[in-house]
Amino acid sequence: MKAIQIKNYRFNFQREPLAKPFQFKGSSFREKWTLVLEVESTLGTRSTGTGGTAVLWSDPAVFSAFSEAGGNVVMAAMAEKGAQLAVGRSFQNPIELLETILPQVHDFGVQLTGNRNLKKTFTLNSLVALDLALWKLLVREAGLADFGQMIPEEFRPALGHRLSRIARLPVVSYDCSLEELFRLAEQGHFFLKIKVGQAGSTEEMIKKDQTRLEEIHQAFQGKKAPRSPVGKFLYYLDFNGRYPDRASLKKLIDYADRIGMLDQIALVEEPFPKEALEDVSDFPVRIAADESVEDEVQVMERINLGYKAIAIKPAGKTLSMSLKMIRAAHRRGMTCFVADNACIPLLVEWNKNIAARLGPFPGLDAGIMESNGEQNYRDWGKMVLDHPLCGSGWIKPREGFFHLDEEFYRTSGGIFLEHSHYQKLISD
Repeated sequence: MKAIQIKNYRFNFQREPLAKPFQFKGSSFREKWTLVLEVESTLGTRSTGTGGTAVLWSDPAVFSAFSEAGGNVVMAAMAEKGAQLAVGRSFQNPIELLETILPQVHDFGVQLTGNRNLKKTFTLNSLVALDLALWKLLVREAGLADFGQMIPEEFRPALGHRLSRIARLPVVSYDCSLEELFRLAEQGHFFLKIKVGQAGSTEEMIKKDQTRLEEIHQAFQGKKAPRSPVGKFLYYLDFNGRYPDRASLKKLIDYADRIGMLDQIALVEEPFPKEALEDVSDFPVRIAADESVEDEVQVMERINLGYKAIAIKPAGKTLSMSLKMIRAAHRRGMTCFVADNACIPLLVEWNKNIAARLGPFPGLDAGIMESNGEQNYRDWGKMVLDHPLCGSGWIKPREGFFHLDEEFYRTSGGIFLEHSHYQKLISD
């Protein structure tokens, strides 16, 4: 195939208010920005990608150093810088172009924030809209039929499944009420992602987390989860790097064991900060990495430390980097699953296309995917109505699962269609 050259770009953003502050990492935020970026090739082909700002998730230091709006401004400026660097460049694979511009965009981010230790995950998050626009451009210029054809040959062995069901994992934030938890259970959800790592000193945090886990476990004790493979609710504890060391993690895990919760904890995610290279091979739970892993080399580092799983975030770290991470994990037998960053419906479909091809989560006959936009965006209902294939059966979860049919695979969930709402934001 002839190389594709970028001639021009258009960029804008939309502020999306949340229904209430989203609490995690010991803090909270009130809105996300949807970044909208269109690229145009020298042949006149255009395609548009979207991305969501996740400042607190990707780099808490930036979140703390700026106002909430200011952190989003920084990420938006880095997104446009990436587009500027792409103009005039040619590529046959978006991964090549991302690798070329990533160091320069990161350096630009260091200048903007004044933070020499800026997380690479922050830079990757800023480039999601550009990266997805490039993949869509490739599909159009190469005449590819669907997402499966788009995946480069060297990554296909790790993405060889076509699942019919993906369990939707809702998020349980610090202030999620028991009433809301019961509603989620009534809707068929049996696998709950619980945010731990609350505000305060290490001891205060652990005590709050112990109290929270016991509250949730007692609330569900004796309740049946008919769609769960074990008949009980499963728990996924997300620490977001808040626990400083093995000893602090052991306190919470031991407590979960004492209250009879341990055998229902299917995942423990990102317990430590990136720099804490703690061996976790002897913990009696499956421990997963998330934002601390920024490339395929770090995937291998975490495997060597005893991590058994990794959260894949195409809408958080770019599809290009996600593919490289998936390949590295697959080669060593590490479990991959997809997690959310309060994604808009269109980004949920990109996530779904990856989750559907990763295969079943261990112990389940389905894949898993965190998706919490419905819980967090104030205008979620309108956003779903704006979906280019609104009304399709695989868009909304039913009885705790996304049900994928042949139409989903044929249309790739609508990700290659242009979204009229976002197109208006970048119209001439």
